[in-house]
Amino acid sequence: MSSPALTLEATTIHVAEEIAVRASIEVTFAALLDQLGPYNETQADKPMPMPMPMKLEAWPGGRWYRDLGGNNGHYWGTVQAIKKPTLLEICGPLFMSNPVMTNLQYRLKESGGVTIITFRHQSFGLVLEEYRNVKSGWAHLHQLMRQRAEAPRPH
Repeated sequence: MSSPALTLEATTIHVAEEIAVRASIEVTFAALLDQLGPYNETQADKPMPMPMPMKLEAWPGGRWYRDLGGNNGHYWGTVQAIKKPTLLEICGPLFMSNPVMTNLQYRLKESGGVTIITFRHQSFGLVLEEYRNVKSGWAHLHQLMRQRAEAPRPH
């Protein structure tokens, strides 16, 4: 009995998004780190979005993980590259408990008081069907990050 052949579509995820933020590149990068870290929450299409604070060690080799206390938690990835405030790249399994490798990349450029973030999520491996609809989760996180960056600041 032969196994069904795996297709490229069945073993990959690819999400690309461009996000315009009306804030400086420094403020936007800080808001991104905050949103991926302590202000992270579950995606918008869940019945009730819930806080899901994460730890992001913002240096090369730093971990990105969910700390449940008592040395319990979920490892999501490692900072592969960081060039503050223009690049954040993370690799790891993210939310998938399968043999999967993911590369997340945030590239930031500022022009005329607007920061443009080019976001890319690419995964390869045993990607189960339940993990395929990630676009809405990233869109939710990016919307919260944009709101955080664009919020009025005390002078």
